[in-house]
Amino acid sequence: MTRRPAAAAAADPAPALITETEALAALCARLATERFVTVDTEFMRERTYWPELCLVQLAGQEEVALVDALAPGIDLAPLGELLANPDVMKVFHAARQDVEIFLLKFDAVPTPLFDTQVAAMVAGYGDQVSYDGLCRSLAGAAIDKAHRFSDWSARPLSPAQQAYAAADVTHLRKIYSVLDAKLRREGRLAWVAEEMAALADPATYRTEPEAAWERLRPRTGNRRFLGVLQAVAAWREREAQRINIPRQRLVKDETLLEIAATMPDTAADLARARGISEGFAKGRSGAGLIAAVKAGRELPDEALPEAPKDRAGPPSSPALVALLKVLLAAKSEEHQVAPRLLASSDDLDRLAGGDGAEVPAMHGWRREVFGEAALALKSGRLALGVDGRKVKLIPAG
Repeated sequence: MTRRPAAAAAADPAPALITETEALAALCARLATERFVTVDTEFMRERTYWPELCLVQLAGQEEVALVDALAPGIDLAPLGELLANPDVMKVFHAARQDVEIFLLKFDAVPTPLFDTQVAAMVAGYGDQVSYDGLCRSLAGAAIDKAHRFSDWSARPLSPAQQAYAAADVTHLRKIYSVLDAKLRREGRLAWVAEEMAALADPATYRTEPEAAWERLRPRTGNRRFLGVLQAVAAWREREAQRINIPRQRLVKDETLLEIAATMPDTAADLARARGISEGFAKGRSGAGLIAAVKAGRELPDEALPEAPKDRAGPPSSPALVALLKVLLAAKSEEHQVAPRLLASSDDLDRLAGGDGAEVPAMHGWRREVFGEAALALKSGRLALGVDGRKVKLIPAG
């Protein structure tokens, strides 16, 4: 289920509900003539590993439509062709989950695409600004949260649900137009394009099972432990995909960490771990998990994973990190860009630890706006002062 709220439809006509392939093909043919199309999805994922696409909302300048992805016999291929049309901009808000769904469905990322949440951060509307916030500030729209947690897989959809879903794309048209115009005036469309490149990269959405252990952020450099953790986390990812249940419902993160530490080799030993039942331990999944532990234990030393680089080495100076935070705030204020988009807390820690830190802040437009100043501050070529009620940057030497 989408987590962001939707705005209530205003003066737009009732959306068309598309339940047949022929109607979908005709709709997509009309939308293919538009300069841009706003897009949203409603899906369910609470009980499954793979998201279940339930509804796709589409809007051009003159029409709004809801595509029932669960309608019997409907073929979504015309939608895939529209999303791949290079002449039509696909506009989303907080696009990542929607794009992931389309990648799974069509084996391709919508192109070209524009994320209004990212664009709003570049345009100075704050960190991860919400859809309802942009509706209020840019579209003058009221917000209706009545169906925020609807079961979108249930049929039939009520008229209120349809109006709610349609609002996610109707107001998005105005939001996109305002942001696009502002970014063009300020010469920042190229900044947004850099961010869209990451969203458009299929690798952004594909996690290799062997890399799943890194998300657990283990606080140790013990490589044997890390080898077992890598093996059991990869097993969990594949098993959750096979059964189609959320990974945390299969085995929780803290349980995986415990299993990597205790390395059980029998069902009885496995059943002693928190959250592991005797039935699970003795079943197919338990046997697979024990086999993964064994594989991790038997990895040759040279094949064991290294501790994550950003956790290696001595801790960064808290005072230097604090200075970089002040610089970040000053640069964010100067350029009217959300601080979080320029650099995360982890980026600042790594920058404080070394000039060669491989972080986004040292590339592209971020380096121009913030990264170069951060290096100058660290080397003593830049100082921070106060001018009235504002932080001032002072070239040193």
